[in-house]
Amino acid sequence: MKKQFPALLLALCLLLTVPAYAVSDSTENFTRQQTYTGQFSDLAPGSVFYDNVAALYEYGLSNGKADGIFGLDDSMTVGQIVIFAARIRSLYRTGNAETGPAAYTGATAAEPCLLYLQAENVLGSELDGQLFQPATRAQVAHVLASVLPETALPAVHDSLVTQAYASRRFVTDVDAYTPYYQDILSLYRKGISAGSDATGSFLPNALITRGAAAAMLTRMVDPALRVTPEWDLSAVSSAEGVSLSDLVEPGTYIASPSTWEEMDESIRYMLANDSSQLILHYPGVAFAKARKLMEETLAVIKVYCEQSYNTVTCSYTTTGEVTLNFSAAGAGNRLEAYRESTMNAAAAVHDAMWESGLINASMTELEKARVYYQWICDNCAYDFRAGDDSISHIPYNLFENGLAVCDGYTGAYNLLLKLEGIACGALANDTHIWTVATLDGVEYHIDTTWGDTGSVISYDYFAMTEDQSRAYHDW
Repeated sequence: MKKQFPALLLALCLLLTVPAYAVSDSTENFTRQQTYTGQFSDLAPGSVFYDNVAALYEYGLSNGKADGIFGLDDSMTVGQIVIFAARIRSLYRTGNAETGPAAYTGATAAEPCLLYLQAENVLGSELDGQLFQPATRAQVAHVLASVLPETALPAVHDSLVTQAYASRRFVTDVDAYTPYYQDILSLYRKGISAGSDATGSFLPNALITRGAAAAMLTRMVDPALRVTPEWDLSAVSSAEGVSLSDLVEPGTYIASPSTWEEMDESIRYMLANDSSQLILHYPGVAFAKARKLMEETLAVIKVYCEQSYNTVTCSYTTTGEVTLNFSAAGAGNRLEAYRESTMNAAAAVHDAMWESGLINASMTELEKARVYYQWICDNCAYDFRAGDDSISHIPYNLFENGLAVCDGYTGAYNLLLKLEGIACGALANDTHIWTVATLDGVEYHIDTTWGDTGSVISYDYFAMTEDQSRAYHDW
């Protein structure tokens, strides 16, 4: 028995090193066990990484280098990052930073840690044979991304990062071709990284320094050290300053259009240049031809009903110059004021949607279109008293007075969609007009007017296929 006692005593001593409060799978195991009192001679109080390196020491995750320095600017190997990650994983899982890796063996200190993380499904075999190589920041992101579960390290900045990244104004040095790009973005979402400059650059191919690694590692175990990206997204989600002409794909001026497509080019040329006048040339033009041109141009301009034009006057000369002037019935000389008011109102709705979170960058185009469909139906009533010269035929009246008929509904809805960059137009028959939009690469028919005919919103008319739309509309 005397020979066995020292071994038993040693085992008891080892067990006593585990905190009495340690529990399985808990962030309560992350506690500071010692106090930093200047152990690292190269860590000045004014260092950007001072709090992180001190915390790394106090959490018992690092004692620095043998010569009494931490080595803030020194690079780290993949193996060293793996060791830190394994310690954090083991501390979370067992309450002891060494228990998890201790169950495995290897020729180097990093190998048991790698085997432990692989057994825990944190890593696969992708880093085998790379433990002695200098670690890139992208590799660090990959190692750390799955060390802790979502419950322990939630993605508190998910919406912010998704919106910022989707705008391509932030984290611009990371794309789908960047190694481990999803893991990199997860560090932003969880408050582990805010990037290295105002646009959140991650520098994925740069080697990680011990100071930068200390910042990421300690943010994993200490919520107080986590960071929030200070990104101004106002320009991303604001439609301020956008004009109606900005929403038209510029066309090429064709002096004598002979097809619908050519007429569309000339109409878009006019609209994109913020004009309401189109001059065409048809030698020998007569009354019948001029009337036909009026009908053709009105049919085309209905596609862009958000522009508020629904009438046309025509004059022509003996030399064949045809002048077409577009306006809106009932608007008179106030049309430009109405168009400006319409644009401002639509931009305000758009911005309010983004500010409230009802629209965000992570949504599909179909989801965004549904939100605006609901807004139109909630904020408008059908104007049963509208005559041919009513301003309910243009989107102005929907935004200003909450009244419209089908072309007002469709114009307002299409304007909101175009502010989201969604390609759309209008399709009309002799008595009705509705939206045709391309959402996430698929063409849908959407009829906001008929969606708003009952006491509750009907989504039967939202995102219809062509066959479904033909069941309701003839064209």
